[in-house]
Amino acid sequence: MQKSKTIARPAPSVEQILRKLECEEDHLYFTRYFFQCRQSNRFRVNWHHRLISDALQDVIDGKRKNIVINVPPGSSKTEMAVINFIARGLAINPRARFLHLSYSDDLALLNSQTARDLVQSEEYQALWPLAIADDSKAKKRWNVMVDGKPAGGVYATSLAGQITGFRAGHMADGFQGAIIIDDPMKPEDAFSKTKLDAANRKLLTTVRSRKANPETPIILIMQRIAEEDPTGFVMAGHLGRDWERIVIPAIISGSYVAGLPLKYRDDVQRDGQERFSYWPYKEPIAELLSMEKGEGENQSGARISRHVFASQYDQHPVAIGGNIIRGEWFRRYATLPRIRRRKIFADTAQKTKERNDYSVFECWGLGEDNCIYLLDMIRGKWEAPELERRAIDFWGKHKAFDAEKFGQLLEMQVEDKSSGTGLVQKIRLLNQIPIKGVERVKDKLTRVMDVVSYLEMNMAAIPEGAPFTNDFVTECEAFTADDTHAHDDQIDPMCDAVVDFLAAANKLRVWERIIE
Repeated sequence: MQKSKTIARPAPSVEQILRKLECEEDHLYFTRYFFQCRQSNRFRVNWHHRLISDALQDVIDGKRKNIVINVPPGSSKTEMAVINFIARGLAINPRARFLHLSYSDDLALLNSQTARDLVQSEEYQALWPLAIADDSKAKKRWNVMVDGKPAGGVYATSLAGQITGFRAGHMADGFQGAIIIDDPMKPEDAFSKTKLDAANRKLLTTVRSRKANPETPIILIMQRIAEEDPTGFVMAGHLGRDWERIVIPAIISGSYVAGLPLKYRDDVQRDGQERFSYWPYKEPIAELLSMEKGEGENQSGARISRHVFASQYDQHPVAIGGNIIRGEWFRRYATLPRIRRRKIFADTAQKTKERNDYSVFECWGLGEDNCIYLLDMIRGKWEAPELERRAIDFWGKHKAFDAEKFGQLLEMQVEDKSSGTGLVQKIRLLNQIPIKGVERVKDKLTRVMDVVSYLEMNMAAIPEGAPFTNDFVTECEAFTADDTHAHDDQIDPMCDAVVDFLAAANKLRVWERIIE
């Protein structure tokens, strides 16, 4: 039998009794109080926090069964709907059992640990002296003790993880716990139908079977990432019809506010604009509008494409069609600015048959205007010896350029796969070229979507009238999400150049701002 220590505690003060009652009656009060205790900082309340808190309170009161909450990144959703919901749920009913799922074990376990630490905190124990069972203090699964026995608790894992011997809730009346799903998919998985289908299958087969009671509620809280993401799957009726959805876009309008219940409308800060930020303190409208146009960066320094903004911020994902890369996004240049540095990016074909892709070497430079310039390209179907000769000759050609005007030629990057692996090994043996093997861990569509925002901003330029320009633009415009395009060999080196010269620079600037 598990043991727990009994600690003699002084009788609660009037202030503690009143605080305890307030915490048990008001989810937002609980959130604010324990945020202050944990962070030594006050929780800045916005109208959307009240809306989410009231929805979660309705779940506890049995007024709502299953809810989907779609909110932008950084909206305090995990704080409110996972960490505090679990801790407060155990305060209300120490026998409540929670199953918490997220896209990764690490994130689910971190949330579970934070909730457990909150329960064990001095401030929580002063109001609800719940002991944690000695043999269940792991982050994945832990229980509180009632009458000397393990009662309620938490099981946390990834959506794809195995769940052994645990069901959320109990076969009893009243609030008995819930299944809480927080961001079931990574945003970068939005472009993989395989991963979307896998996540939805898990919802269908695993989540439903982990309810101890048919009435055990499910809370799905996430930013939208695709039309067929778990929100789309759930709202299409695949997990039953008893679902309600709350949508909080980053940019809201007067018509959106008019659709809110009266008690939230006066809290919305409109600032005299037709369209305004859902949370001006944290997300200034100017920054949101910039991201909406594909011109801005999020708080991590990553550029946000229009497609990503529509999904993750606006909560209204749109289908990705064949018009993913537009030729008009590439600026044409006749004369170059001063180039700060250059690199060669290569994509080598697996085979040389007619139906296979070409091998491509592209020389890109970073200009003083912080845009990148396609300086030169060669493309063909070459066997290994010819591929090696072409690589060396292309390097030699550009190594001879004036470094003062064109910048230093720093290295050659080649995908470390198939014929590329052999090329890297051969050239390293010659010790003539600084060559780097690049491992591409993401699928092609994801890599393209990662760089689209930079292209939308016209931060990539191509030479006007070069013999390869038309073919390059044609291939880019033909690129499709379902891989029905004929060739994409020129696209991979371009993506590598954008990531290397532009995306990496953004991350560096964010880091510099942090350490200033």
